[in-house]
Amino acid sequence: MGHRVAITGLGAITPIGHEKDQLWTSLCNGKSGISHITAFDTTGQDVLIAGEVVDFEPGKWFDKKEERRLDRFTQFAVASAALAIEDSGLNLDKVDRYKAGTIIGTGIGGIIEIEAQHKVLLERGPSRVSPFMITKLMANAAPGYVAIRFGLQAANFSVITACASGAHAIVEAFRIVQSGEADVMIAGGTEATITPLCVSAFNNMKALSTRNDDPQRASRPFDKDRDGFIISEGSGIIILEEMDNAKKRGATIYAEMLGFAMSDDAYHITAPHPEGAGACIAMKNALKDAKLNPEQISYINAHATSTPLGDMVEISAIKKVFGNHVKSLSVSSTKSMLGHQLGASGGVEALICALIVDKGVMPPTINYETPDPDCNGIDFVPNEAKEKNIENVMSNSFGFGGHNVSIILGKLR
Repeated sequence: MGHRVAITGLGAITPIGHEKDQLWTSLCNGKSGISHITAFDTTGQDVLIAGEVVDFEPGKWFDKKEERRLDRFTQFAVASAALAIEDSGLNLDKVDRYKAGTIIGTGIGGIIEIEAQHKVLLERGPSRVSPFMITKLMANAAPGYVAIRFGLQAANFSVITACASGAHAIVEAFRIVQSGEADVMIAGGTEATITPLCVSAFNNMKALSTRNDDPQRASRPFDKDRDGFIISEGSGIIILEEMDNAKKRGATIYAEMLGFAMSDDAYHITAPHPEGAGACIAMKNALKDAKLNPEQISYINAHATSTPLGDMVEISAIKKVFGNHVKSLSVSSTKSMLGHQLGASGGVEALICALIVDKGVMPPTINYETPDPDCNGIDFVPNEAKEKNIENVMSNSFGFGGHNVSIILGKLR
């Protein structure tokens, strides 16, 4: 069976809060983090809205030299990891550094640096391209720099599975603690892709909402009038710790990670399987891994990004897996407030699920105004947070490439 795994620390940088308490308050108040893009000049763009982290101050975490050498996605990861470690109360000087590691997922990595240096190449020539470009853009810079900052010498790598990246990172970290290979793992996801190239590319795939005149109401998972996702940024990092060690040091245990499952649709590079086959397998096998019946899940944090097809397929899969229990199940999409943080979303949503288990409150799906006949018969926690007696929760993350991950967290037993 292996070691039990506790979640003891939470750190987040998001458009609606820069640490867990601020994020939680915003979520419970139904606050949207979507606004008009300020990161670049949007002239000529069809999409003018995003979920920006507008008040992030790198100077709080890095000196000027270090800040210049880190892409924004890595800055977010280091800041979130610092917040998670502080929140956990871990004294790293008392931890065997060879049994403490970090795995951080990202969908795209240092795209800001790639765009900036490509411009330099075209305008000023090859000799002016930054020698720091490679170490800024590489996806593994995020876990690499977190390890350097905190002296973590166990497993260290990045996971790249589009929007499932953060969830895959947590799953891999969980397995490492469960097996006894490490006592502490720092895991989650990070992303910073609000750039002209990314926004144009996602828009030209017809993936994004163009509700530019009403940014805060643009992300509307499950709603009949949803028209695409809102690109967002940020990071979510959790501390996974061997249960006995966590108890011994008197750590706050938000939740226990009980199980997971991974699958692939093997169907299409962007579209979900129309029957939700891969999603069904992930959810069913996660229940099996956690040794739970469907009836023992109180709440699901849905992947639901506010796309017409994706939301419908996920709800159809949930109905297949949970059967009659859907009548008493609650399902919400926190992307209604956060937007879609791509590779960071699985990390942020696992962190939110740990808080839901701890506090017994479910954040709402905001902007739920017109029920969709294709997404019905389920409590979407519409527009207002709700208390519920919660024992176990599931978090779903699905990514381009057909990747599916379901994670189950539960109250400490």
